Amino acid sequence: MTLLLKLVPPFEDPVLIFTMVLLIILVAPIILNKLRIPGIVGLILAGVIVGPNGFNLLLRDASIILFGTVGLLYIMFLAGLEIDMIDFKKNRNRSLIFGALTFLIPITTGTLIFYYLMDYQLLSAILLSSMFSSHTLIAYPIASRLGISKNEAVTVTIGGTIVTDTAVLLVLAVVAGSSQGDLDVWYWVKLAGSLAIFAGIVMFVFPRIASWFFKQIESEKGAQYIFVLTLVFAAAFLAELAGVEAIIGAFLAGLALNPLIPHTSALMNRIEFVGNNIFIPFFLINVGMIVDLSVLFRGPEALIIAGVIVVVALVTKFLAAWITQKIFGYSGTQRNLIFGLSSAHAAATLAVILVGYNIGIINEDALNGTIVLILVTCLVSSFVTEKVGKRLAIIESRRKPNLSEKPDRILVPIANPQNIENLIDLSVMLRNPDYHEPIYPLAVVLDNEHAEEEIFKKNKMLQEAITHASATDNDVQLVSKIDINIASGILRAIKELMITEVVLGWNAKITTRDRIFGTILDNLLENTEQMILVCKIMQPLNTTSRLVVIVPANAELERGFLRWMRAVRLLSTQLGAKVVFMAGRRTNNQIKSTVKSSKPAIDATYMPRPTMAEFENNQTGIGKDDMVVVISARRGTVSYNGMLDNVPRVLSRNYKDNSFIIVYPEQHPNVYQDNQFKTTGYTNETSEKESF
Repeated sequence: MTLLLKLVPPFEDPVLIFTMVLLIILVAPIILNKLRIPGIVGLILAGVIVGPNGFNLLLRDASIILFGTVGLLYIMFLAGLEIDMIDFKKNRNRSLIFGALTFLIPITTGTLIFYYLMDYQLLSAILLSSMFSSHTLIAYPIASRLGISKNEAVTVTIGGTIVTDTAVLLVLAVVAGSSQGDLDVWYWVKLAGSLAIFAGIVMFVFPRIASWFFKQIESEKGAQYIFVLTLVFAAAFLAELAGVEAIIGAFLAGLALNPLIPHTSALMNRIEFVGNNIFIPFFLINVGMIVDLSVLFRGPEALIIAGVIVVVALVTKFLAAWITQKIFGYSGTQRNLIFGLSSAHAAATLAVILVGYNIGIINEDALNGTIVLILVTCLVSSFVTEKVGKRLAIIESRRKPNLSEKPDRILVPIANPQNIENLIDLSVMLRNPDYHEPIYPLAVVLDNEHAEEEIFKKNKMLQEAITHASATDNDVQLVSKIDINIASGILRAIKELMITEVVLGWNAKITTRDRIFGTILDNLLENTEQMILVCKIMQPLNTTSRLVVIVPANAELERGFLRWMRAVRLLSTQLGAKVVFMAGRRTNNQIKSTVKSSKPAIDATYMPRPTMAEFENNQTGIGKDDMVVVISARRGTVSYNGMLDNVPRVLSRNYKDNSFIIVYPEQHPNVYQDNQFKTTGYTNETSEKESF
């Protein structure tokens, strides 16, 4: 009997409820994808069907509302986390303009229609029209999945969302306060002060706390994820205390943590996986449960109001996107993408209408019309974003380099198990996103009677590299070699695998005066043409605040100039770190030109190259959270001078707390000999005594 009662809808057994929701999350997108309908639409429709206004299989109870709220905050957090901060800062004025347009056009048009044509009171007309201005980034996961989240149209729309939603919530506060007679000077002073305190805590205090935590708990990946979620919901709660909607706090938390969570890291992969597969689908189902299709059959007035609300909302949002396109010269595809992302109405819209209904200035017909608006606009937003997003993804893919050329391949020789995670993380960040090549961790074993046993031990050790890389959703191909010595095994792997970059760990110990690093590394430098990065990682990579790149004279003349420049750009983008280039005037001019003409954009400043004495005494302003990147050179190349051989010694002795990378750029197979170099005609910009 008890079993039968559990199977009578609406279901109340928590295990059965959770099972059903998971089944919907699994099945709905699969079925509708075969019908070429976006999976998001399927989840919303599933919520309509199983919800209290459908077959009443599930109640929209506290648990559904809780998970739905988490999903909404997750969407806003991911939007802030995945945004390209350089483009966001560069386009902030465009975001403000779009935000103003997508707020003012709908609210003005709606107020005129409801006040003059439909005889609503002024406060009711303003509040009802404000819901046209708000929008929810319900289709953002589509843009993220298609890989177009860094497109300027998406960046501007995200920024505009915060502007318009904040303005709408302020309108809501003003209207509610006006209806209750609480609107005075003290109200505005209190609101401005609370917002300033809230923004200061989230944008300045939270990043410092997070940086400290990541340094202390570097190896506890699960703890890092829980910590990030804690900050997100703390920011959302602080937003509510400040008098604005929680989504503003979640978005600001994403912006604040953006530089500390690299996009290719294991932590980012966990955040996206849990959000996209659990919390965000819960939110979409929750939205569907709100919809009541029966309101369409409650008389002509309900239909008329619902029709007016839907048409005005869609037309005014398209008009805002169209004007934005004309002002900034966007393509038609980008305009439609802006419209698709900004046309969905859900969370803020529902908050506005429910407050208006509860205080008695909005009637039931308007409330029912809003429910229809939520369903229609969510469907339109999903369809438009899916269709236009695919078209834009195809356009952007055509701009990428010819993949028939030699692909980038990174080899990571590993001797010390403690360095595995750092070297793999660094290699993943340096990996060219235009190619889909694996990372190659390498174990070399000496050819003797113990070779078989050593291979087994090395392979077991490198399984950690595979496990760690799999958490970042990157492919790793384990390589083992048996050779007469370590350097020979690495060289053979470079040739067999057609490696283009080698990432090596170094213990920062100088063994002899005649050699820079030691026998193995020096042999590699003498016998390879590939770019080699010699690394010592002392701080967690994601806590790096700046990349200080010191560049020798004539480095821009080397064959490998563009390759190491791209590596610096990728590293800066992944770490969210500013770049300080220290070079001579001519070299800095060439670097500046390359930075301006290349993607991704980076935040770069340019300074004169320090003298060796300034570098030794750390008179360059390098802080403990800065990573030092020195562009070195092999003997006989055009940018080589004798001072470069002393750089590893200086780094190991005077920069013990800093992470650093010494880069030996790609070179031509036939390297100049010292006596030939003297006749090339190239001259350093400064004397060897002064610079390096």
